Amino acid sequence: MENTTETQNDAIKQLKRAYPEFTDDDFIQIAAHGLTPADILRQLQIFETGIGKAHLDRPAVIGDGIRAYSEVVHGEFAAFFDSVRDQYRLKKFVPASGAASRMFKFLSEFRNEFDISRETINAYINRKGAKELQIFLTGLEKFPFYETVRSALRQRQPQFETFTRDHQILCFIDTMLSENALDYTNRPKGVLPFHKYFDHTAVPVEEHLNEGAYYAASNRESHIHFTVSEAHRTLFEEAVDAVKDKIARRSGNEISIRFSYQQKATDSISVDEHNRPCRHDGELLFRPGGHGALIRNLGELESDIIFIKNIDNVIQNHVAETTLYKKSLAGLLVSTQQKIFGYLQALETATTPAKLAEIRTFVETELSLSIIDDFDKFTDDNKIAYLRDRLNRPIRVCGMVRNEGEPGGGPFWVRSPKGSLSLQIVESAQVDHDNKTQVGILKSATHFNPVDLVCGIRDYKGQKFNLDHFVDTEAGFIVEKAKHGKLVKSYELPGLWNGAMAKWITLFVEVPLITFNPVKTVNDLLKPAHQPQL
Repeated sequence: MENTTETQNDAIKQLKRAYPEFTDDDFIQIAAHGLTPADILRQLQIFETGIGKAHLDRPAVIGDGIRAYSEVVHGEFAAFFDSVRDQYRLKKFVPASGAASRMFKFLSEFRNEFDISRETINAYINRKGAKELQIFLTGLEKFPFYETVRSALRQRQPQFETFTRDHQILCFIDTMLSENALDYTNRPKGVLPFHKYFDHTAVPVEEHLNEGAYYAASNRESHIHFTVSEAHRTLFEEAVDAVKDKIARRSGNEISIRFSYQQKATDSISVDEHNRPCRHDGELLFRPGGHGALIRNLGELESDIIFIKNIDNVIQNHVAETTLYKKSLAGLLVSTQQKIFGYLQALETATTPAKLAEIRTFVETELSLSIIDDFDKFTDDNKIAYLRDRLNRPIRVCGMVRNEGEPGGGPFWVRSPKGSLSLQIVESAQVDHDNKTQVGILKSATHFNPVDLVCGIRDYKGQKFNLDHFVDTEAGFIVEKAKHGKLVKSYELPGLWNGAMAKWITLFVEVPLITFNPVKTVNDLLKPAHQPQL
């Protein structure tokens, strides 16, 4: 405790020397946030020194980092998982915090810019080249929320039907977005209407519960965990309560739902262009540390196998088909985990040179982990310790889809500062865009990450790993965003499936594009995956 106190006192002294504007009230605010002066000092030093870029060696492709299986093999892995799933505590982990403002960005811009007294909507579309708005209006009646909005609009504007077409459209959009009406921009995606069925409209929460019954259930129990913002929790609870019993009856599973929040202690201080701490109403300005903060939420789950899937990646049709690949990834994880556990147990007993050579080959060829050049010069005891360290790690199996222009991180072979190679999911922001070679490698990627992961977070003795130990702390981000009318810089933690899992055992597997159906903009709801089957 004394050393900790000394460290914090030293951090306070350094902060006051470098940033005389820090006050005692600031340190009280920092503590209330769950942060320490040392945390703030480290963050501020990151702004000063910058963050190094990932060094891409080459893209991971089929046969070189990405595994491609036939549908028959996927079926075999899925069947294997079904045969053993009751031996494991399963959970589906769904990052679901944040409002849907980006989903309606082009509509918000139209609402703020359009003046019906000066031009028509068609004139606005032509003047602005507003293709997204044109698509939205063309497919208006196909959106799952169409009747909901019209009903709300009639209540707000009883004379709605007598308005001109442009006026009706403007009122429709205003009813969708206005804080005094449906307020879709400020609601979380998880509770927005996504899919229209013959007897009801489903929100993503319902679809995730429905999917969970297919692949995240063992011993007749389905466990789903949503990470939400505290302000939105009631909305999620209401959405769950509306469908939970129905899905439980249909699936025959008990459904357990848990929620957690991104911990405030993972927030970062915001700075201005000169790297000085920003304030609002006299208080230090903090910003959430990005989805990488959720590694702590993940590490607190009392589960053996965890499926990770984003809140907006749901499908109206072909649920059984997409489920096949979730179970296949899980089957590969369990199969690989069983081999790893067997080797770790073997390393605890007297191990022959032949066995060590076998384990080394497995590490290099099956796990795509590099072995240090001097390994052959090690004593047997050092070889055992080295191989144990390479094997005794959390494991993730990541689905990868063919790159068809969607934004998102991609799979690459990345070289560490010490020269070793590993498979990583890398975002564009992690790459040096001033380096033509690195940009060329980035652009040559054949696949991208749809956030389709299955994770094993326990070791061969059944103990949970401390996931903080496997984070690449140098793989964070510095982002610039407007806050209270000013441009501020913030530090984001290494991404959940990027740097936060950088030191995990990683397997990449190609999965079909049908498994990836995100709703990044409202117009994505017009795609076949989100429309009723005829």
